[in-house]
Amino acid sequence: MQCPKCRAPMHTYNRNGVQIEQCSGCRGIFLDYGELEALTRLESQWSQPAPPPPAAPQAYPAAPQPPA
Repeated sequence: MQCPKCRAPMHTYNRNGVQIEQCSGCRGIFLDYGELEALTRLESQWSQPAPPPPAAPQAYPAAPQPPA
């Protein structure tokens, strides 16, 4: 396959089941229909925010002091 921009050869890479074509000349990335959405979906699944940390334990109130 040739690059549509500079006519250099294209190389195909497989990233998580998505075929990505990259030009060996201009280094452009070319995706088929739906591949950008697939990559975006995979990225969002991989980089989900971490769960919130557990609540800090509540300190017990100080014991009352005996009257003096």
